[in-house]
Amino acid sequence: MIRLLFIILLALIIGTGLSLGLQYDLGYIRISLGHYLIETNFWVGMGLLVAVVVLTVLIINFARRLGKSTGLVAGWIARSNERRARRRTTQGLLALAEGNWPRARKLLTASAGHADTPLINYLAAAQAAFESGDHEAVDDLLRKAFDSTPGSDMAVGITQAQLQLAGNRLEQALATLVRLRKQSPHHPFVLKLLKNTYLRLEDWRELSKLVPELRKRSVLPEAELNDLERQVWHNLLERAAEDCRRLQKQDPDASLEPLTRLWDELPGFLRRDEYTIRDYARLLAGLGDEVQTETLLRKVLRNHWSDELINIYGRVKGQKPDEQLLLAEQWLKDRPNNAELLLALGRLSLRNELWGKAREYFETSLRLKRNREALAELSRLNAHMGEGEASVKLLMQGLEKDSGLPDLPMPRA
Repeated sequence: MIRLLFIILLALIIGTGLSLGLQYDLGYIRISLGHYLIETNFWVGMGLLVAVVVLTVLIINFARRLGKSTGLVAGWIARSNERRARRRTTQGLLALAEGNWPRARKLLTASAGHADTPLINYLAAAQAAFESGDHEAVDDLLRKAFDSTPGSDMAVGITQAQLQLAGNRLEQALATLVRLRKQSPHHPFVLKLLKNTYLRLEDWRELSKLVPELRKRSVLPEAELNDLERQVWHNLLERAAEDCRRLQKQDPDASLEPLTRLWDELPGFLRRDEYTIRDYARLLAGLGDEVQTETLLRKVLRNHWSDELINIYGRVKGQKPDEQLLLAEQWLKDRPNNAELLLALGRLSLRNELWGKAREYFETSLRLKRNREALAELSRLNAHMGEGEASVKLLMQGLEKDSGLPDLPMPRA
């Protein structure tokens, strides 16, 4: 109210001033523009000048408002595009989850240009293209994903490697992962994917180099790492044994150095591992070096007992079979009821041509545990000792047990 009164008062003052001023002749205004001459009363000229100023101000304000309104329209259009892109992205991800690959790819690709996270759109579209079997489109979409977001090389590369692995493109996956590892040597997921790739390629040598890094970065649980390392070195030992067999075909006296050298390369815990020692002993014995096998097993069994290893020990021929038998009999003092040790003693007795002792050990082993190997050994021994009926009876007992035959009446001979 006070402001309105102030405006009215100011208007009255200005009006009064103008009315008093119009009573005086203040002359005229003359403006010359080229060939044009404009003459007007002073007050009329002042009125025109004020009108021009007011009109200029109005035009400037209108231009400013028009610019602001254009920005608002552009912003509204942009926000509308973003909302549409978010809606299509959500629909595309739902289609991807439902397995509708063509629809997912179409929606995700179409909305990527206006999406908040175009990287997600392109990566998900690449997944849909892969599921559709369009590998060329996969590569194109991954390139667009990389171009859409700076610093996305690792994310795009990992996705590419996963799709290559899923498509059984192992060589391409390996190349991708090797490149990613150069960029980030300790990235846990890259190391894990690289492990999977080497495993599927059966590249045991490279995998043996990777395992220490997997262990250092705790990429896998300890038990899984131990199983993996055992598998890796088992296969390396098998391949080394194959190399030795090839050399022996060319030269029967060829050295077993490829196998023995690899044994020296094994990590410490595997050289104490029962299953790895078992594999190595079997390979060594199979290649004909039973003396070295016996020496290895004797050292191990003195400090770590294993039924599987004593079974192998009873099969191999050491440098001195009589001492080998005496040593095994000393172990019997601490393990009098061990069926596997008794089976091994029976075999060692046969090696020393102690037929009666061998039969006694086999029979004792069978009383403690029904074992096909002990049955077969005792049956074979009886046959060679002229006790064919006892031998056949034992074989029949073994067949009945192994085949699960029911107890049925039989005709008498």
